[in-house]
Amino acid sequence: MAIVGAGHAGGNAAALLRQYGFEGRIVLIGAEPVLPYQRPPLSKAYLKGETGLERLWLKPRAFYDEHRIELKLGAPAESLERASKTLVLADGSRVHYDKLILATGSTARVLAIPGHELQGVVELRSLADADMLRERVQPGERLVVIGAGYIGLEAAASARQLGRAVTVLEAAPRVLGRVTGVAVSAFYADEHRAKGVDLRLGAKIESFVAEGAPGSHGDRLGGVKLASGEVVPATVALVGIGVMPNVALAQAAGIVCTNGVQVDADARTSDPDIFAIGDCANRPLAHYGRMGRLESVHNAVELAKLAAAAIAGKPRPACDAPWFWSDQYDLKLQTAGLLEGYDEAVVRGDPAARRFAVWYLKDQTLLAVDAVNSMPDFLCAKKLVGSGAKLDIDALRDPATDLGAFAATALA
Repeated sequence: MAIVGAGHAGGNAAALLRQYGFEGRIVLIGAEPVLPYQRPPLSKAYLKGETGLERLWLKPRAFYDEHRIELKLGAPAESLERASKTLVLADGSRVHYDKLILATGSTARVLAIPGHELQGVVELRSLADADMLRERVQPGERLVVIGAGYIGLEAAASARQLGRAVTVLEAAPRVLGRVTGVAVSAFYADEHRAKGVDLRLGAKIESFVAEGAPGSHGDRLGGVKLASGEVVPATVALVGIGVMPNVALAQAAGIVCTNGVQVDADARTSDPDIFAIGDCANRPLAHYGRMGRLESVHNAVELAKLAAAAIAGKPRPACDAPWFWSDQYDLKLQTAGLLEGYDEAVVRGDPAARRFAVWYLKDQTLLAVDAVNSMPDFLCAKKLVGSGAKLDIDALRDPATDLGAFAATALA
């Protein structure tokens, strides 16, 4: 049994295989030379220096020894030979498997514009990236964040809390445009501006420019040039414009890939002995009747459960509605479900009080909820998303409605 990818998905899959009673050999293969770790803190507590390295590990080193999980770290898999069921690693070693889990994750999209190779242009996908960014975001540095998604805004909030100058450049007309509705986008844009972030929407970027006089040929970042001709001063530019699933290993081996490695309800690929989990997997979305690729801790853990259960011969675990979260300043955004295709948005609570939720519905059926500092709305939404229940919209709009009773009535 081999697992390629020692991130959140792969690390959890190894642990779950033992939890489900799998007694065979487990080899966990990781490209990074470190134990499996949590990625969400990289743009938040770890970036701010509020948590140490040891708090990031999914499990301590002793766990893997105690549970007979062999670690091959810092040696990524370079090729997959399906006929002989063999992986060839970068260090030249070969690992044979009977069952294989691909947890190869994703790679940050590159902003391929002039100057992208300058020192100070960074991304934030790995622990090494986070360490580099922590070293660069020092007093006197000017951070420009390109992309106002989760990672970009979390890093911007962390840098502002450290007292650094921050500019956010977003090409779209609103922040968090891929993951939230208009009201939540507007709320977060206002919050960042109130905290001193220079947030610019509809920003078109032409190039990164070197420090020094115009036309100089230095190798250190000095600014970000916009299509208007303005150069935004920057000593560090964090590019956060999305990710691409790592499918090269699977594709080269002839495994079906469509917007990721295509899997079934058990996380099994087109090869019955190979599974794919985490960011790299394009999976059935049980609550929405379609395929989709999700980038979240919940998705990584859920797919790890599905694959481990199938391999260990256990019943298929139930699937929850997709859920996500983002911490920015003292705000916790929790999202349950996927809001695509809604025809009505109901706001509960008061954005001015910094505690509210937006419920997204189609034909009175709940698709998703964005809850800002509102745990009751989030927990209620997790029960209702995918249920198909028709909701009483008037009761939903009423701030006096008890959400526990509301959910119980809807599901009765």
